[in-house]
Amino acid sequence: MDHVVELITVDARPTVVVAAATTWPEFPALWKVLLDEVWGCLRAHGVDRGCPNVMLYLDNVPHVEVGVLAEPPPLTGRVVASALPAGTVARTVHRGGYDGLGAAHQAVVRWCAEHGHRLAGPRWEVYGPHRDDPAEIEIEIYHLLG
Repeated sequence: MDHVVELITVDARPTVVVAAATTWPEFPALWKVLLDEVWGCLRAHGVDRGCPNVMLYLDNVPHVEVGVLAEPPPLTGRVVASALPAGTVARTVHRGGYDGLGAAHQAVVRWCAEHGHRLAGPRWEVYGPHRDDPAEIEIEIYHLLG
């Protein structure tokens, strides 16, 4: 899939997340545990839909924040209020199965290198509504520029 990359400025957006330090090999088994913890907190306050899932990668360790775009209700356990960064970003939309996310991120990194934009490090994904058909999945991918 060809990923069209655009340069835009974004405002900070409030999130409700669980933060963690992990490794890339461990992350595939961890993200759902973190996301389920956030949704458990939201459901306890009557919220069961309408909050897009997000994954914020703060660095390459990776330090991550996994959760949803939302104004925070009363929070419990490890669930905290946070925000997606504000600033100039390179953005693309990935359409299709989750297995193509890596290629979408690589397309953004390659585009930035080709156009002389320095990556600041933080990057994130905002997931569209759940779809059973992988062809209908949409994920917004953002890389903060320095």
